[in-house]
Amino acid sequence: MPGQIRVLMLEDSEADAELIHEELRRAGLMPLIERVDSAEKFESAVVDFLPDVVLSEYSLAQADPQAAYDLVRRLRPTTPMIIVTGSLNGGGRALDFLRAGVDDLITKDNISRLSTSITDALELRRPLGKLTPRQVEVLRMVAEGHRTREIAIRLNLSIKTIESHRGEIMKRLGIHDLVTLVRYAMRLGLVRLAA
Repeated sequence: MPGQIRVLMLEDSEADAELIHEELRRAGLMPLIERVDSAEKFESAVVDFLPDVVLSEYSLAQADPQAAYDLVRRLRPTTPMIIVTGSLNGGGRALDFLRAGVDDLITKDNISRLSTSITDALELRRPLGKLTPRQVEVLRMVAEGHRTREIAIRLNLSIKTIESHRGEIMKRLGIHDLVTLVRYAMRLGLVRLAA
């Protein structure tokens, strides 16, 4: 179990936020929670609060969870995002989130799964802590299918530097082939799965 974790909650119901907070404490996690209920507050919190994990309701009036997910992927690509929702009305939309790379989808009537989901998502991402932000960026571009030359041009680096980054990424992650590297990046949601 991790120690204290920084949880950013995109949730417009104070009662639901308290339910989630209580469940995390009951499960033995030590959450430091920041709750926001609008897109503007969310963007600011992603930058200033630096969450370890993001929890989001997906039926919000003041914020679009898909835009929130895209923002997290852009600003904190190693941070997991879990949808915590009251119901699965519009199940197709839930599937879209999972395809896009959201780590899990938990219904509030099955909230006891949340702590395990958070712990698993953090454990899966732990190896990314060995990478620099530039290496995470290179990993994402490799997983998106960009060629070494194209990555070098986009990042204004030499081909040799990109090759060096790719080799160091594989070494630090303990991955020995490109296919496994791409699968790992996809599993983390660093790249979107095609619909």
